[in-house]
Amino acid sequence: MVRQRIEELRRALERHNRLYYIDNAPEISDFEFDALMRELLELEAAHPEWADPNSPSVRVGSDLTAEFRTVRHHFPMLSLGNTYSLGELHDFLDRIRRETGREAEVACELKFDGTAISLTYEHGSLLRAVTRGDGTEGDDVTANVRTIRTVPLRLQGEGWPDYFEIRGEILMPYASFDRLNAEREAAGEPLLANPRNAAAGTLKQQSSAVVARRGLDCTLYQIAGDELPFRSHSEALAAARSWGFKVSDKMRICRTTEEVDAFIAHWDTARRELPFPTDGVVVKVDDFALRRQLGFTAKAPKWAVAYKFKAEQALTRLQSIDFQVGRTGAVTPVANLEPVLLAGTTVRRATLHNAEQMAQLDIRPGDCVYVEKGGEIIPKITGVELAARPADSRPFVYIDRCPECGTPLVRYEGEAKHYCPNQGGCRPQIIGRILHFIRRKALDIEGLGEETVELLYDNGLVANASDLYDLRPEQLAPLPRLGEKSAENIVRSIGRSTEAPFHRVLFGLGIRFVGETTAKYLAAHFRTLDAVMAASREELVEADEVGEKIADAIVDYFADAGNRRIVERLRTAGLRFEAEAREQASDALAGKSFVISGKFLNHSRDELKELIERHGGRNLAAVSGNVDFLVAGDNMGPAKLKKAEKLGIRILTEEEFAALLDRGTRADAPPAAADRTAHPAHPAPSGKPSEETAAGEAPRQGELF
Repeated sequence: MVRQRIEELRRALERHNRLYYIDNAPEISDFEFDALMRELLELEAAHPEWADPNSPSVRVGSDLTAEFRTVRHHFPMLSLGNTYSLGELHDFLDRIRRETGREAEVACELKFDGTAISLTYEHGSLLRAVTRGDGTEGDDVTANVRTIRTVPLRLQGEGWPDYFEIRGEILMPYASFDRLNAEREAAGEPLLANPRNAAAGTLKQQSSAVVARRGLDCTLYQIAGDELPFRSHSEALAAARSWGFKVSDKMRICRTTEEVDAFIAHWDTARRELPFPTDGVVVKVDDFALRRQLGFTAKAPKWAVAYKFKAEQALTRLQSIDFQVGRTGAVTPVANLEPVLLAGTTVRRATLHNAEQMAQLDIRPGDCVYVEKGGEIIPKITGVELAARPADSRPFVYIDRCPECGTPLVRYEGEAKHYCPNQGGCRPQIIGRILHFIRRKALDIEGLGEETVELLYDNGLVANASDLYDLRPEQLAPLPRLGEKSAENIVRSIGRSTEAPFHRVLFGLGIRFVGETTAKYLAAHFRTLDAVMAASREELVEADEVGEKIADAIVDYFADAGNRRIVERLRTAGLRFEAEAREQASDALAGKSFVISGKFLNHSRDELKELIERHGGRNLAAVSGNVDFLVAGDNMGPAKLKKAEKLGIRILTEEEFAALLDRGTRADAPPAAADRTAHPAHPAPSGKPSEETAAGEAPRQGELF
């Protein structure tokens, strides 16, 4: 009888969840729903032998932490090409007509501004939820997704495949975002930038109970599976809706270009009334047979494109100007604004870049200014409404002293920003350098975020990166928000960082202009830190990617007695100051230089660079006459591509590069495919790939939609 009651409660709660969150037709009060949930929780606690990972009780979440394992997508999650131009969108529709020989119907959908997700269902129950990741692999966030009320844990109705995936977007509605920021403000915590980032960050929370309280939403827009029984996208989504998925009711089938334009024009305005963020419209060929005929590029389907709305603009008043100091001493002006609603979020601050930019705008406190949010975390000011300028307004005078330590600012030749030269006594510079030292691509020290580093500095425990290696758990445990376990984990992670390779140590020192790539070349050329420290300016520029400006910065860094003391303490702590000998796989790329640009399906950029070096090639950071090959992926800058073409640099796809290595031939052999007209770097229409994903085509797998 008890087990029967548990199943009855689960079915009832699933039904009422669906009625409330998806159908907007609740039949019982919140009080009655909560009473049913309490009864279920009590019965499940008393009878753990009947636990079910898809019980409605998991919507409450757990305080247990869980690591996110990496999962390979059964069907790749490809990007869509982006366009901001109606003309390019019309070209896309014209190409569809030419290639199919008919007026193809297209599905027009809102482009949701959240974080992509792939849900896998087996036997009608949620099996797994995976983030997009790199399109090939993503993070398993199933425990967190189970707390989202609009994700069905069990399907209703009939006709669903025994195994399939459905893709969509995890969103944070404006109401949830505003509530969350209000809570953070009351707690004295930094505010979240926008609903998109808040949704992505929430999905990666280690506590599913936290996720459950954040109020995420999920809308689905694409099905992937073997031998799906549908003839069209609209038919597939109608079936998904009948199975209990939340599918947007804003999708429309358009038969002409004029109908597509009308849909876009309507939602470019009407989106401001929606309770969730959108940033464009996705246009997809509806008929699956036509999709198969059109096919895919290496990165994206040729039957879909995302039209992005132009960045929203708002007019508000500039109340005051603050100045922030970074780890290198660079001073950045930031505008404090009269709060204004922009792109669904309340904007209070905007970047002003530097003194030159402010002078060009002739911006002054008290001005009414135009603010734009074009995908940036911090909005930017694009203009001043001079007609609204107060009569007593006076030109703004840029500061000449550091706002943090009072040191006179300097401006280096050829640079737009002002700098505070007081590296050893300016608080934000010191904290910034420590944060740079512990970042993942440097020493990769876990457990130390910005707030913790500030806490350590303010309590006199660290004044530079070398102090980290003297920390003991008993010093950390009494600090706010830490405790014994966190303290032990931090000290353990600091100890592990001594195993980081030499080039990452060199990068972690934070020498001005020495990025990851330059640090690798310095390590490869000089082999030891002592050799780098002893090198003259002339000797430094002999290393790859080291110009005169970088060489001067290195010489200046090691000429500072304080920096040398830090280096010696790091040596005593056991950090690696010598490059390891690396086994070379082949000399297939010997004497050839490569630039890697864009996003890739099967490798990260770091992996591609590693392959190049292991096969005898060189990685360069910028396109120039010294480059032999540009390995081009999605989302690469058009200027870089144009320059490569102008210089006659050979352009390789990821697949062509892999074939080059597989053949083991010399790098001066001609690429396998000389035709560049269909290269993913030349999308039609052009633009950055969208975050919205499509079901990709995989070998020997069924139809993917």
